[in-house]
Amino acid sequence: MKVLVPVKRVVDANVKVRVKADNTGVDVANLKMAINPFCEIAVEEAVRLKEAGIASEVVVVTIGPKASQEQLRTAMALGADRGIHIETDEELVPLSIAKLLHSVQEKEQAQLILLGKQSIDGDNNQTGQMLAALAKMPQATFASEVKIEGDALTVTREIDGGLQSVSMSLPAVVTVDLRLNEPRYAKLPNIMKAKRKPLETFSIDDLGVSLKSHQNIVKVSPPSQRKAGVMVASVAELVEKLKNEAKVI
Repeated sequence: MKVLVPVKRVVDANVKVRVKADNTGVDVANLKMAINPFCEIAVEEAVRLKEAGIASEVVVVTIGPKASQEQLRTAMALGADRGIHIETDEELVPLSIAKLLHSVQEKEQAQLILLGKQSIDGDNNQTGQMLAALAKMPQATFASEVKIEGDALTVTREIDGGLQSVSMSLPAVVTVDLRLNEPRYAKLPNIMKAKRKPLETFSIDDLGVSLKSHQNIVKVSPPSQRKAGVMVASVAELVEKLKNEAKVI
């Protein structure tokens, strides 16, 4: 069984980002970049499936500038077998990303596509669902447990009321949640081996996909500063402020 894992290059989760002076976006110059944390969980799960003898090959794919190959090499150091890089300097919306991934899936014919449920920069939570619709494949979102027996896939997913188990046949698309697993650290020998693993590079034109601009960013601004709280002497004073000042009761 082949597993396809899309990964995204994002600013490291531990780095504090700043908005550009002209409010056109986030300033990423000279910032540490990393694999999106949810994507890293998807890579870990795919590698575990391979170690369990369920998957035979793990292929990672990313869409972005040439520097994105660094994240592909990191994923291969974690255990992926090969990488696919769709090189573009454009900022693509989820639908465009899903179309490109669908083109890759048509070429690779993977039995399972594992994605992070969302990226920590756009926070859209859309790409996996759109990809499943384009590929006409069953899907499970917010997976906290994945089990495969033959051609049957069972996913435990987190919902507002607790946990839900869904079953479907392969091939399928699964988006993963934080509690699915804890990603491993890449060991130095594996980092060196990853440099020799195959990595294919394509352009958008190579894939024969025509993309349109579906949305425009008008302005990016940091969140407003939180106002200082007010200390009250009694419950009665608190109720009075909530009623007359905040007007929430």
